[in-house]
Amino acid sequence: MSRIDAIFFDLDGTLTDPKVGITHCIQHALGELGATQPDADELTWCIGPPLLESFKSMLGDDALAKAALKHFRARFSEVGLFENKLYMGVPEALGRLSGKDVSLYVATSKPQVYAERIVEHFGLNAFFKGVFGPTLQGDRAIKTDLLRWALDETRVKADASVMVGDRSHDMVGATDNGMRAVGVLYGYGCREELETSGAELLVSNPDELSGLLDALGTAGQAGGEDS
Repeated sequence: MSRIDAIFFDLDGTLTDPKVGITHCIQHALGELGATQPDADELTWCIGPPLLESFKSMLGDDALAKAALKHFRARFSEVGLFENKLYMGVPEALGRLSGKDVSLYVATSKPQVYAERIVEHFGLNAFFKGVFGPTLQGDRAIKTDLLRWALDETRVKADASVMVGDRSHDMVGATDNGMRAVGVLYGYGCREELETSGAELLVSNPDELSGLLDALGTAGQAGGEDS
């Protein structure tokens, strides 16, 4: 197998569990518009994909969806951003991976300005060489476009890179760009969603992330041994 030079990680549902912040902000946005507010557990399908599209699905109107997104961001930028928690074992796994000859990046559908604050808040910026996300205006909101841009910016060859995420758009974005796709089963996507979207490998828990290169059969070419 070819050498792996870079691993791109999704944020929500892969590195952190954002359920409380995202669902509460969605409920807030819908309430501001006088719309029905589903329970938090009924909104987990919104975690991962671009939120504007999720609001369009819920509200059935582009203008209302844009208004909902504005209300969402008003709360999220002040409160919801930090109603979030790291998955247990993530920092340790990233620490082991960063000791290998591979570069680590974040590639998320969350706007980059928010993603950077979250990564810094949890002290993960020491592990990552960069954070890639859409603009607040929605540029690069589609994961395929985002990863294409990230590959161009990092000058990493697609076939020497891996995308790790918990939803179908992570896997599709990777395969569309010729990257290897790894799905995590502890996030908000299911096995069937990930497999049918192109996942080459599935990871059951964050601890298994540290053995990613071995699992992909590239450890001998990409760097050192697992610690």
